[in-house]
Amino acid sequence: MTSASTSEPEDWVEEYGDALYRYAVSRLRDATAAEEVVQQTFVAGLEHQSQFAGRGTHQGWLMGILKRKIIDFIRDQRRMTSSESVDPSDSLNLYFDERGRWKKSMRETLLQPLDSIDRAEFWPIFQKCLAALPEKQSGVFALREMEELNSTEICKELNITPSNLWVLLHRARIRLARCIKLRWLQEKE
Repeated sequence: MTSASTSEPEDWVEEYGDALYRYAVSRLRDATAAEEVVQQTFVAGLEHQSQFAGRGTHQGWLMGILKRKIIDFIRDQRRMTSSESVDPSDSLNLYFDERGRWKKSMRETLLQPLDSIDRAEFWPIFQKCLAALPEKQSGVFALREMEELNSTEICKELNITPSNLWVLLHRARIRLARCIKLRWLQEKE
């Protein structure tokens, strides 16, 4: 076995692999992920071995690389998790166009449900949810979607800015969607 300061890259796996792996498992709590980041560490070490200044040990230098790889792995996992989670605004795009109006097909679907029983159950739930919104949100939503006023008319009527209108509509839609979904499921049970 060679000394730590003069070890060769071909000896790294044998000399430092177990210690790096144990450290990675202790941080990630996942054997497969730990193996992956240790492999990435060795590859990065090989690619950048000219950057090893020799002030410490190869194991310490590789451990520094491993710590950065673990951080990168955790960030990537969080990004994947957050991109896979359901974003309420994504589902809103199914119902509303880029100007915030009901898509024609969706509006017709909501106004003429397939089953009259569902329609009879939907509107009371919708009314309760609309009534549960803060006053400004429900007012803006009603003017836009039920009275079909345009943005300029609503802003003038309520003395608000277009950006404030957009925020109020966005919040109203998200709250309505959540409320209707929750109440619909409760009513069905």
